[in-house]
Amino acid sequence: QVFPSQDPLDRADFNAVEYINALFPTEQSLANIDEVVNKIRLKIRRLDDNIRTVVRGQTNVGQDGRQALEEAQKAIQQLFGKIKDIKDKAEKSEQMVKEITRDIKQLDHAKRHLTTSITTLNHLHMLAGGVDSLEAMTRRRQYGEVANLLQGVVNVLEHFNKYMGIPQIRQLSERVKAAQNELGQQILADFEEAFPSQGTKRTAGPSNVLRDACLVANVLDPRIKQEIIKKFIKQHLSEYLVLFQENQDVAWLDKIDRRYAWIKRQLVDYEEKYGRMFPTEWCMTERIAVEFCHVTRAELSKIMRTRAKEIEVKLLLFAIQRTTNFEGLLAKRFSGCTLADGTVKKPEVPPPSTNPFLEDEAGAETDEIVMEKSDTDKPKKPKVPDNPFHGIVSKCFEPHLYVYIESQDKNLGELIDRFVADFKAQGPPKPNVDEGGAVLPSCADLFVYYKKCMVQCSQLSTGEPMIALTTIFQKYLREYAWKILSGNLPKTTSSSGGLTITSLLKEKEGSEVAKFTLEELCLICSILSTAEYCLATTQQLEEKLKEKVDASLMERINLTGEMDTFSVVISNSIQLLVQDLDAACDPALTAMSKMQWQNVEHVGDQSPYVTSVILHIKQNVPIIRDNLASTRKYFTQFCIKFANSFIPKFINHLFKCKPISMVGAEQLLLDTHSLKMVLLDLPSIGSQVVRKAPASYTKIVVKGMTRAEMILKVVMAPHEPPVVFVDNYIKLLADCSTDTFQKILDMKGLKRSEQSSMLDLFRLRLPAPPPGGDGAGSLSLGAPTPEQESSRIRKLEKLIKKRL
Repeated sequence: QVFPSQDPLDRADFNAVEYINALFPTEQSLANIDEVVNKIRLKIRRLDDNIRTVVRGQTNVGQDGRQALEEAQKAIQQLFGKIKDIKDKAEKSEQMVKEITRDIKQLDHAKRHLTTSITTLNHLHMLAGGVDSLEAMTRRRQYGEVANLLQGVVNVLEHFNKYMGIPQIRQLSERVKAAQNELGQQILADFEEAFPSQGTKRTAGPSNVLRDACLVANVLDPRIKQEIIKKFIKQHLSEYLVLFQENQDVAWLDKIDRRYAWIKRQLVDYEEKYGRMFPTEWCMTERIAVEFCHVTRAELSKIMRTRAKEIEVKLLLFAIQRTTNFEGLLAKRFSGCTLADGTVKKPEVPPPSTNPFLEDEAGAETDEIVMEKSDTDKPKKPKVPDNPFHGIVSKCFEPHLYVYIESQDKNLGELIDRFVADFKAQGPPKPNVDEGGAVLPSCADLFVYYKKCMVQCSQLSTGEPMIALTTIFQKYLREYAWKILSGNLPKTTSSSGGLTITSLLKEKEGSEVAKFTLEELCLICSILSTAEYCLATTQQLEEKLKEKVDASLMERINLTGEMDTFSVVISNSIQLLVQDLDAACDPALTAMSKMQWQNVEHVGDQSPYVTSVILHIKQNVPIIRDNLASTRKYFTQFCIKFANSFIPKFINHLFKCKPISMVGAEQLLLDTHSLKMVLLDLPSIGSQVVRKAPASYTKIVVKGMTRAEMILKVVMAPHEPPVVFVDNYIKLLADCSTDTFQKILDMKGLKRSEQSSMLDLFRLRLPAPPPGGDGAGSLSLGAPTPEQESSRIRKLEKLIKKRL
């Protein structure tokens, strides 16, 4: 690896025999054997010389290495000595520098201490002079100079906090505190003299002196400032308490405007007379307004408790409206920065709401409360921050909002009664299949009124009154569902339409079969559409109510019961439509079961009863589909329920057709196929726009009608030999019920003795239930797969075409 070589002698797997054979491959090559031997000997001699030279060259290596090591050790010793000398010289230099700078350090410390002493002495001089001046100016009431001087003295005194152990410094500090206390008492006395608690205000008061006194109060203890503000506002509002005492006529709610007009005049008067006396940062105008609100709320609460029986709805709403307007005016004029000191907290800004009930639009129309799902996909508009003064006065009306709630209860009751009377007077809505089933106008009117109530109540309170209003909403949602919707659904009768079998056999008959008129069908569809609208709107109403109410009360808002009520109305409406069409088809099925199928001699076109069924379907279904155009999912439910009702009934009547001849069975098979095609086309029958039927509906029809076809196919099969017939029945119907097998034997017209043997054989041929099963699974054993059903359908169609 170190010295790569192509010589065969250097290979690790060298083989002497192979090497010699390579040198002498033939006998003729042995002629030059001497030459080859000489070359190898020469090579051996050269290798020996090289080895000898290398060995001799390594003889003196050890001695040279020891010599080099000794020289290196000597060099290291010399280097260590030089480093030690350098270190000694550096220590001497450092000592020399210290001796040189010792005097400089002493001078530096002396300078710093001297500077501190001079500064402290200057501060002490300023403090002593300032205290003397402060005391003198205080006695002379020179508040303008005191305001600036006091702040400076306080700032200088802070520098002496660490020297309070010195008696002189402590004495100066006590003098400053005494001066501050004297200033506070003196300023309060000046304000009391200028604005006495009793009597009239002094018009010639020392406004300039008091203005400077306010500047001094900013530097003094905050309690002095608060005391000045409290006394001034109390004196300023003393006239209000006298004018609007509880026994005064102007104190009642009908003259609440006068309260707010009074404070507006007072605020204007304050700005003119005293606006410049108090510092701007005191926000005195706002403080006066806030204190007025607190006093007004307390006074109104007291007078309303006393005269609670005199409170009417209109009077209460008038007072609330004027009060909220005043609170809105305060929000425009003031920032609400002083509310942190009061009892009313600034409300948090709620998240943006997409509540359509809160849209403030003039003239509430029906389309204002249509809440579609697409609205939730639109970007939400940021809500304007709430009024910080909201509730500062109007909170006092909340305990009396029961009057408003009772009024809304009464109004909604009258509204429902008016809806009932209007419906009876105007009658059901006119059929309009072009535009689809219309929602009853009363529904929109109800939710418009709900919108108005919710907006109004949310402005009054978001607490218990909203819960009470929700209870009222629930009450009248249920009443609307039962009185307007369920109460106006057409009633079914027990008669079958007065048709006879003879009339059913006439192909042109059938127009009189429907029990409900066109107007009644349109009414049912309109009620169904209205119930769906109410269901969706009630669900969103619940969400909006939860957005408006306090978070702690959110769980108490639940309109699930009302939504279930509207779901029941929808279900009843669909059931009525199904029963109507189902009942219209009953006479035709009865006629089918009473026909003499054993006497049918040839297979012709579809039977008259099939034509009658198709005619009824073509009469009813297009009307229902057009009137439910806006609620496609409920039309699909109607189709599914009709299929689930009609197909089992058709099979039961099929079992009543006995006995049946071979030709009769073929005719029934043709009729069944025709009904199956009509049922598959039921969702789009009579429509210009052909739509594919829903997969869920198609599956029900195919499964049910295929069973009817298989029943007829078993009836058509020969019953000899019995084993083949029984196996064929089990394979085609996958029905292990003895009753079903008995019915098929009756349809074939077999005698009782033959049926008995067939039944015994049927029980023997039944497949055993799977181990561990309860036997119920055997009913579906051997059920045909969808591919098998499709194959059988194709065979059946070929059979029908062949017969035709």
